Amino acid sequence: MNETKLFYNVALTKIENVGPITAKTLVSYCGSVKAIFEESKANLLKIPSIGIKAIEAIQNPEVFKKAEQELDHLAQHKIDTTFYLDEDFPSRLKNFPDSPCLLYKKGNFDLNHLRTIGIVGTRKPSNYGRLMTEQIVEDLKEFDIAVISGLAHGIDATAHKSSIQFNVPTVGVMGGGFHKVYPAANRALAKKMTIDGAVITEFGFYSIADREHFPMRNRIIAMLSDATLVVESAKRGGSIITAEFANNYNKDVFALPGKSIDDKSAGCNMLIKKHKAQLIESAKDIAYYMGWEKEQAPVQMELPLDALSEEELIIVNLLKNENEMHLDKIHYNTGLSLSQLSSTLLTLEFKGLVKPLPGKTYLLSRK
Repeated sequence: MNETKLFYNVALTKIENVGPITAKTLVSYCGSVKAIFEESKANLLKIPSIGIKAIEAIQNPEVFKKAEQELDHLAQHKIDTTFYLDEDFPSRLKNFPDSPCLLYKKGNFDLNHLRTIGIVGTRKPSNYGRLMTEQIVEDLKEFDIAVISGLAHGIDATAHKSSIQFNVPTVGVMGGGFHKVYPAANRALAKKMTIDGAVITEFGFYSIADREHFPMRNRIIAMLSDATLVVESAKRGGSIITAEFANNYNKDVFALPGKSIDDKSAGCNMLIKKHKAQLIESAKDIAYYMGWEKEQAPVQMELPLDALSEEELIIVNLLKNENEMHLDKIHYNTGLSLSQLSSTLLTLEFKGLVKPLPGKTYLLSRK
């Protein structure tokens, strides 16, 4: 990437109290990241949700100073970046306005892997929780999946270690910067993960992995994962937060059931009871619900294209060259609102042109 462009991309993330949604609004109105810093105060004030405090933060010289320091760290420690307008930015993240503007990354793994699953759980799992995590990762290998988790103690670490053991690519999402991988006990693990997987974060080099950062990390896990599996969890905690994010993002959520008297399973049982997660007992269950078990070839029939609306035609043309496509990807590529997309897909289903599959994926019934 052009160094000047990278400098301004990093600077955008250093503006105090300006989050991803506001930052993207600024880019949209100003036309580029660099233009934000060159825009007049009067013009910035015309942008919705931008007030005096935000403008003062944008024009604060410390922003550029921090960006220069960050670039030094990137070069020194060989850390890559990907910006939300870049071609290699994870397509799954582009669907959500609150996704990070910039990701810091170590490892050459493609974050646009075909199939992904988030595996999360308690930091103090039982032997059953560890064994089930290991077994599920091993059994999911045949479906060409990548495992996403949060590099924490317990289930997270087990998911990452199992992935390495069974040659499954794995991505760790950190709640802090690369200066000190947290927790320290997983630093060697994180280094191993970068060989065939990746470690990513939205936080700058010296950012501390504090309590406020973990929910932000959890949302990225949910965004990057086609489905989220909660192995063991109390009724409160990071795993439940990740599951809530996944539900809000219209993603599939699975949970392993446990004894009603076991605190480590209380969160999983609660998710299942409230219909916020599908009960699963094995990797085979996940593969079935996600439609990963076998490829389903569409029936070869001529499409009545002249009888389709503009929205229907957009979706049909998109699906023509795909065996199956996830709802998130259809949403991103068509540019239709979720309400438009849901309504149009339902109409196409009634017409017998589109077939819904488990895991919120769709394919053409005719080609």
